[in-house]
Amino acid sequence: MATDLPPGHPPIPTSKVGVLLLNLGTPDATDYWSMRRYLSEFLSDRRVIEISRLIWQPILQGIILSTRPQRSGANYRRIWDNEAGDSPLRVIARRQALKLQDRLGSAVVVEIGMRYGNPSTKAAIEKLKAQGCQKILLAPLYPQYSATTTATANDKAFDVLKTLRWQPAIRTLPPYFEDPAYIAALAQSIADGVAALDFTPDIVLTSYHGMPVEYLEKGDPYHCQCLKTTRLVREYLGWPKEKLMVTFQSRFGPAQWLQPYTDETLEALPAQGKKRVAVVAPAFSVDCIETLEEIAITGREQFEHAGGERYAYIACLNDSDPGMAMLEAVVRRELSGWI
Repeated sequence: MATDLPPGHPPIPTSKVGVLLLNLGTPDATDYWSMRRYLSEFLSDRRVIEISRLIWQPILQGIILSTRPQRSGANYRRIWDNEAGDSPLRVIARRQALKLQDRLGSAVVVEIGMRYGNPSTKAAIEKLKAQGCQKILLAPLYPQYSATTTATANDKAFDVLKTLRWQPAIRTLPPYFEDPAYIAALAQSIADGVAALDFTPDIVLTSYHGMPVEYLEKGDPYHCQCLKTTRLVREYLGWPKEKLMVTFQSRFGPAQWLQPYTDETLEALPAQGKKRVAVVAPAFSVDCIETLEEIAITGREQFEHAGGERYAYIACLNDSDPGMAMLEAVVRRELSGWI
């Protein structure tokens, strides 16, 4: 290519294909101001909070961001990776990117980008462009589609693209909630997780991140896709319907959210004679605050306080071999014709 350039022309990198693994994000640290910056960006997203800005922003910037950063920071400190000096989500996401890079080879460049926080989606796209990526696959790592996750991750990337004079060609990774590779990997992780326990669970909860019922009523397909994932996993495992249950976690504010709620279910199970439980979080591709603190720590406390006897959290697919094989499969399919 260099022989075709006129004298003095800036160098043009060899054309490559980029894969941008998009995730929710994480604060840079657990102190008040780091948490405030992160929460302000997250809770200002119109895809996440659909209340009028004129009503919501004074509440957010006043009451909520005066108190919530301290509570959230304390929760993050319970799960912070002190050895790496970073959040588990960012540590694991980087390992995912490195392993996927090895699997895809040198013709592909893999980067991670966060919808909120760092490394930002903007910085990741700039890195891919600088390395000669004229084609980029945006890969939101949310198996089940929601406007609050997949859509806003893509929105952020498209906002960056609008600022570029020379845009790359773009593809987006579809939701993979029913993909056979995902179902097989998830089912195997549950089976292996249960087999590794020193007790037999009376029930296994598949706890998905919740969302307001209003969003479902407006047409968001997330709820249906969560139910289908669990049904397909149950059928793959050959388990009876009562063995695997769908619940929803992480509700925020006074509105009605998708039910049954994970926390209320954990508190109710012991009285129903189900005193041994395992929980898995299929909506998350990487362990994070919602899994490591809310489920693995607080969920255990809620269950045991209610009379539960044995409790286990089964980790996300993360950068495990089955998880990476699944991720490679769904990414390669979308890169067909590009590599």
